[in-house]
Parts: sequence; structure tokens; C-alpha cells
Amino acid sequence: MQPLRYSINVTLDGCCDHQAMSPTKEMHRHAEEIIAGADILLFGRVTYQMMEEAWRPLAETGERAEWMEDWMEPFARTIHKAKKYVVSSTLDSVDWNSELVRGDLGETVKELKSGSGKGIFTGGVTLPLALAEMGLIDEYEFIVQPRLVGHGPKLFEGLSKYVDLELMDSREFGSGSVALRYRPRNRIS
Repeated sequence: MQPLRYSINVTLDGCCDHQAMSPTKEMHRHAEEIIAGADILLFGRVTYQMMEEAWRPLAETGERAEWMEDWMEPFARTIHKAKKYVVSSTLDSVDWNSELVRGDLGETVKELKSGSGKGIFTGGVTLPLALAEMGLIDEYEFIVQPRLVGHGPKLFEGLSKYVDLELMDSREFGSGSVALRYRPRNRIS
């Protein structure tokens, strides 16, 4: 059985808007390792389109957005070659080494998890909320950035039940960010 792992950057005040984050070489390397350590990437439409727009041109042509640094290329190549499943009811098709997921999300994820392999990775905000509601996430990683932004989307807003977590590991980055990795302990309705 493959574990489903979730990872996201979040500020100290709970914002998970990717534009509010401060990327560093060390943190990009960490993200590259997470993606390389999964056989499948599971994205919602918004995350898929954001990742494709940002990283596909760099991986395919070397075309770099003005905000990109040289050290971001390994991440672009890693996410580019990864197998992706995209959960969307509005997209008609996907490419970029991807398959569209339609129908019962819980059954699809259970089927993906039942295979053998290194694991499944997911990110974003909306899809992980649905996965947490169904109790399908096996590991949560919150990369807490030492920044207060005072706005933005919050993680798991609207979650209908508690998910108690047990700390598995922590890692401090030179930037002062801390990656906290948890597994679910139990769920309280």
C-alpha cells in the first residue's frame, strides 16, 4: 500500500498563498526530494495549472520566468517527468504526463494507494481538504515560514472534524523555516 503524503508551505499566521512565500534553494531542494520520492502526484485543477504554467516551460525549453533562479531547474525537471493525476470536473483534458480523475474521488484514491510503490504526493488547498475529510492522508508536512502576512487562504478551512496529529519528524532550514511532518493519530467527529 502506498502512503498519501501532503506537503504545503504556510506562514506563521496560517496563510498558504504561494505568492506570500519566500523560496530558497534549500527549500526547493527539499520539495524536489519530496516529489522524487513519490510515484504519483495528485493535484486539483488549480494546483495542476499553476505548476504546469510555472515549471513546464523551464523543463521543456529552458525558458525561465523572470522570478526564477538557476537553482530551480532541478525541481522543474523532477516535477515535469512525474506521473500526475488531476482531479477536475471542469477540465476536458490534461497532458504533461497526466491523467484526468473523474468520478468518486475516495474510490480513485483508495485504488491508487492500493498499488505498490514509493507513495503518492499531493499539495494545494481544496483537494487536501476533501482528502482529509475522507481520512485518506497518511502524512502531513507543514513547512512553516517565519513570516506574518495578515491575509490569504487558510489551511483546512471548513474541516468538519478534528484530525489529531502525531509529530514524526522536524527539520529546520537555514532561512528559519521549519518542516514539521505528522501522521494522523485519530479522528474526532
